Amino acid sequence: MQVKNPVEGAMTALVTPFKNGALDLESYEGLIERQIRNGIDALIPVGTTGESATLSHKEHRECIEVAVSVCKKYANVKVLAGAGSNSTQEAVELAKFAESCGADGILCVTPYYNKPTQEGLFQHYKAVANAVEIPLMLYNVPGRTGVNLESATILHLFKEVPNIYGIKEASGSIEKVIDLNTQAESLCIVSGEDAINYPILSCGGRGVISVTSNLLPNKIAELTHALLRDQNYKLAKNINNELYAINKALFIESNPIPIKAAMYLSGLLKTLEYRLPLVAPSAENLQLLEKILKQYEVVK
Repeated sequence: MQVKNPVEGAMTALVTPFKNGALDLESYEGLIERQIRNGIDALIPVGTTGESATLSHKEHRECIEVAVSVCKKYANVKVLAGAGSNSTQEAVELAKFAESCGADGILCVTPYYNKPTQEGLFQHYKAVANAVEIPLMLYNVPGRTGVNLESATILHLFKEVPNIYGIKEASGSIEKVIDLNTQAESLCIVSGEDAINYPILSCGGRGVISVTSNLLPNKIAELTHALLRDQNYKLAKNINNELYAINKALFIESNPIPIKAAMYLSGLLKTLEYRLPLVAPSAENLQLLEKILKQYEVVK
C-alpha cells in the first residue's frame, strides 16, 4: 500500500531551547517560524538533536504540541514527531500522542542500549506502526544506539507493515542506500548525515533530516530542492561542498552540543543550555566554531 502524503523533502531535526533549566517554548516557536520562512518542508521535534533522551514525558509532549500548532498555520509544512524509545510500550504511547495532536508522521529510532536482535527490531517497529494510522519513518543510527537495522529487516518491515514508508539512514553507508533503493525504489530513503546529503539524494534519496539546517535552513532547503524539484545536480553539489566545513564542525563533539553552540554564537539562541550529561563545548572547540561561522551568512 502506498502511504498517502509521506513526509519528505528538506527537514530539520530541531534543537530544544532551554532557559534556566526549563523548556523555552517561546524561543522554540520562534525557531520553528524561522525554519518555515527559510523554505523547510517539515520539522522534527524531539529527535536526537532535540535532546529527547533527557526530556520528561511531559516536556516531550509539549514540544510536539508546539511544533504541530505552529506548522498547522502553513498548508505545506509538516511535522514528523520523534517517538522513539528503548521500551516498545513507551514508543507506542508517544506515537499515539503524536497522532492525537495532529502530527503528520512519526520518526522512530532503533531501541538504544538493550541491543535487540533483528527479529526484536522487526517486532518493535511492527508494534509501534500498528498502534497508529499515520506514516512511520524508521531511524537507523547505529553509532548512537549500538544496534544496526539491517537492509533485510528494513525491507521486511516496508513490505509487511503498510504505514512504514521510509527510513532515515544515518549509518554513513552510501552502499546501503543504493542497496535499499535498488530493491525497493518506492521506499523513502532520507539522509541522516549532512556531510553526505548530496550523494544520498543523488542515489535516490527523497529528503534530508538535517542538523545543519537549524543554523542554515535556507541552504539545506536550496540543496534539497535543487535535486528533488529541479534535478540541478551541479547546484546541489556546489552547495554541499560549500557546507562541508560547517557540517564537519557540527560534529566535533556529540550532537547537539556544537549546533546549539553555533546557534548561540549566531544569536539564534538566547542561552546556551543543555541537559546533563551534555555540557557546553570546550573553549578550543567554541573558538573553532566561531572561526568557521565567519564563512557563512546566517539568515535570521
